[in-house]
Amino acid sequence: MAKHFQSVSELGTDKQVLNVFKGWQDWLFNERRLSGNTRTAYLNDVETFFYFLSKHIGSSISMLNLQQLSITDLRSFLAHRKRSGLSNTSMARNVSSIRSFFYFLNKFGHLKNEAINLLTSPKIPQAIPKALDKDEALSLLETTPGTAMQPWVKSRDKAIFALMYGCGLRIGEIIALNGSDIPLSDAIIVNGKGNKQRLVPVIPIIRHSVAEYMSLCPFTISKNGPAFFGVRGNRLNPGVVQRSMRAIRGSLGLPATATPHSLRHSFGTHLLMNGGDLRSIQELLGHASLSTTQRYTAIDTNYLKEVHQKFHPRAEFKE
Repeated sequence: MAKHFQSVSELGTDKQVLNVFKGWQDWLFNERRLSGNTRTAYLNDVETFFYFLSKHIGSSISMLNLQQLSITDLRSFLAHRKRSGLSNTSMARNVSSIRSFFYFLNKFGHLKNEAINLLTSPKIPQAIPKALDKDEALSLLETTPGTAMQPWVKSRDKAIFALMYGCGLRIGEIIALNGSDIPLSDAIIVNGKGNKQRLVPVIPIIRHSVAEYMSLCPFTISKNGPAFFGVRGNRLNPGVVQRSMRAIRGSLGLPATATPHSLRHSFGTHLLMNGGDLRSIQELLGHASLSTTQRYTAIDTNYLKEVHQKFHPRAEFKE
């Protein structure tokens, strides 16, 4: 962390700005608890912003400078970053970093600059996770990584992946389940994004997978405690699920696009490919708008061509 503080001081920044910059660093670490990589990226972004400002205004950075920055100044920085070849994704993170810094300044009474509220991020095309084909999804569900892993952990991961592919649940929704939610019945009430509840059917094979995990779990599954545990007896961390997926896809030779979230995506896509309607899939996935489901369940062109060839009454017509 000293590296970032020193590089900012080299710009001739005044002492008060240096102090609030360091305070922001500490806040990111202690209060926001951002990952090391994210903190480093935020600090580098604001350093770059300060360097630009020192050239743009022709003087060292002071608190008064920061308070008087206009939306034109802020947009000039983004235009500068765009000219340097920065992608929209990286520019959007630059905006997030600068907003975080000014939020900190306002929150702790250092200064307030309304111009930051007018700064918008570049539009980023939302990536659609690639769905696994049916064979890949089933192979993944039937495979557990590493012979050294404890049997109950293997059973836990298998149950979690089954809930993703069989019910379309998000990692966060599964980890948030409590003991009162299992053993599963024919349907489960899930608390999704925005604390919005939805009812999701549970097929027998999913119920069996979760029941097997429960029978092997060495920790007490209480009504108000976690349903899924980490090896130390705490509520499971999503990173553990992601690592397990990486190990499985490596053993099966699946692409890097085979992620926990791709199982949820596969759930929606495979339902659509087998005749499910978008409105029902929207409800099952917990999407607020149908447009999200339409993007989420995008089917590749080859499949659409196959459907057209198979079912269109004039498909067999030859020129």
